[in-house]
Amino acid sequence: MDEFILRALAAGVGLAAFMGPLGSFVVWRRMAYFGDTLAHSALLGVALGFLLGINVSVGIIATCVTLALLLVLLRQRQKLADDTLLGILSHSALSLGLVALAFMETLRVDLIAYLFGDILAVSSQDIAWIYAGGIAAVAALVWLWRPLLSITVHEELARVEGVPVIRVQLCFMLLIAVVIALAMKVVGILLVTSLLIIPAATARRFANTPEQMAVLASVVGMLAVALGLGGSLQWDLPSGPAVVVAAALLFTLSQITAAVRRAPA
Repeated sequence: MDEFILRALAAGVGLAAFMGPLGSFVVWRRMAYFGDTLAHSALLGVALGFLLGINVSVGIIATCVTLALLLVLLRQRQKLADDTLLGILSHSALSLGLVALAFMETLRVDLIAYLFGDILAVSSQDIAWIYAGGIAAVAALVWLWRPLLSITVHEELARVEGVPVIRVQLCFMLLIAVVIALAMKVVGILLVTSLLIIPAATARRFANTPEQMAVLASVVGMLAVALGLGGSLQWDLPSGPAVVVAAALLFTLSQITAAVRRAPA
């Protein structure tokens, strides 16, 4: 195999493994739209990184965390519904990022790569970022697992039992921001949430416990990466979308399998 294919496979498989447990919580807590909002704000983080001359991933994480804090503040002070606030912040952040990049006349940015990803172009440094950030994110999630699961099951009961709900939620938002920054190079801003939720939704059909679902989501994500890369190389497809299509096909297959299993003999 060519070296760039092995790098792509290593990056995609590692990222999918780390995204599985986080994606499970995103599905359980019905936070897919929140993930989209953070993903769209990533383009503003890219502009911030270029403007300040810092690592783009650092700029993305800073922007996503700021947006998450802003959302928490607005939820407490405004009477708008959550989906309305998320829609406003999501499209505003994406548009601000595009406008900011347009003002940088001396900079030429490949927007397609940022929007849809380019896993075949990952470098050894990108892989190091993915594995270091992913291991840190999973370690933090293990530490937050029980309180976060309690909040997911019943937030008010968790609050009564002494779980610091706001602090745990903010930590979880930070983890999502880190994963989005890591995944942007692989599947892009517009598709990153799909790699969070589709493998988790697929695993939900076959898991009996939260832990089983988290592991199965990682396995499904890794399989989708392998199939997507294979399809991309075989038919000259864009790699990021091919991975997401593979994940969607696995989800469809899981639905068909579940329907067949439920059918009377």
